[in-house]
Amino acid sequence: MSSTNRTVVVTGIGATTPLGGDATSTWEGLVAGKSGVRPLEQDWAADQAVRIAAQIAVEPLEVIPRPQARKLDRSAQFALIAAKEAWADAGYTETSTDDGTVDADRVGAVIASGIGGVTTLLDQYDVLKDKGVRRVSPHTVPMLMPNGPSANVGLYVGARAGVHTPVSACASGAEAIGYAIEMIRTGRADVVVAGGTEAAIHPLPIAAFGNMMAMSKNNENPQAASRPYDTARDGFVLGEGAGVVVLESAEHAAARGARVYAEAVGQGISADGHDIVQPEPEGRGIAAALEHLLERTDLDPAEIVHVNAHATSTPAGDIAELKALRKVFGDDTDHMAVSGTKSMTGHLLGGAGGVETVATVLALYHRVAPPTINVDDLDPEAEANADVVRGEARKLPVEGRIAALNDSFGFGGHNVVLAFRTI
Repeated sequence: MSSTNRTVVVTGIGATTPLGGDATSTWEGLVAGKSGVRPLEQDWAADQAVRIAAQIAVEPLEVIPRPQARKLDRSAQFALIAAKEAWADAGYTETSTDDGTVDADRVGAVIASGIGGVTTLLDQYDVLKDKGVRRVSPHTVPMLMPNGPSANVGLYVGARAGVHTPVSACASGAEAIGYAIEMIRTGRADVVVAGGTEAAIHPLPIAAFGNMMAMSKNNENPQAASRPYDTARDGFVLGEGAGVVVLESAEHAAARGARVYAEAVGQGISADGHDIVQPEPEGRGIAAALEHLLERTDLDPAEIVHVNAHATSTPAGDIAELKALRKVFGDDTDHMAVSGTKSMTGHLLGGAGGVETVATVLALYHRVAPPTINVDDLDPEAEANADVVRGEARKLPVEGRIAALNDSFGFGGHNVVLAFRTI
């Protein structure tokens, strides 16, 4: 295989989510059908129309020393925690780029966020108004920068091949991983730490999304609020956290005897050209991303047995995605087990693609598809277009090579589809 078309593999995973402080506990929660949604207990939540969210299971200060944490926005804290886990899981240490284990000039980092350091920006503005100029933190600018999470992860792993921050709303995390795949495939890097992070559980984002009528207001039953494909779905539940993977060229991983979770086959990207927030109702843009993926890779549709769907629990978006799958794959769609894991984690916005990539890779590795919870009355349009995994996790084929998709879409009409395959 030429140096501009190299095979890319996943060698490390890390996460901190509403289901657990690491990838293992997150995966266990997903397979068990556990909800991470709970009431907001902050004082400011009492005045909100939406008073629920999928808050992080393990607070960063339980993991990161306070002096370091106070220089990082919450989104960067999440990213660093997940990246450290993934880096170690891949068999590297913090000094790996110093001791010659890996060439720093061949290491990259691509960590995305849909909003960036929004909590820092808003909190420090409150400090400015209430306490004056001198009380504003000198760390404010590097904390609020959207590239802050990626920069801090890059510094941790010693990345010098490139440190990048794609921003494409809720598709950001997936686009980051797609970008990382291309960095390796085209020869820019041998190892890239990639994923997404978000920390937007704050009065302003909650109020803004609520006033858009985009979020569920099922405050009385938080754990049942996120219900993709159910006829009673009424919007997404905001989540927070990060998911990160370590990607390597297959040659680099083999040379050091690394454990490989899956092959990162490639990405498909498109734009709807339809509306700033509403999805194109027939899924044409999503179908174009799927077709782009098939055109650019050797992926066989018959190999695809699982889809980690974007499935935010919005009336229009859930069905458009399934229509696109049916349009592109036809009858092959019937053997694809579709999971909506946001029913458990909530919607992590720019972090969603990262966390759901971790879930997709682990689904292949363990050959198990997580359930979509809270589907009490399956939408007939969903039933007509896809095989939704409901209630309990489902075993995937135990023999042969299988593949899975991770779909991510964002405001602005951004569509990103990632494909992974067993080795």
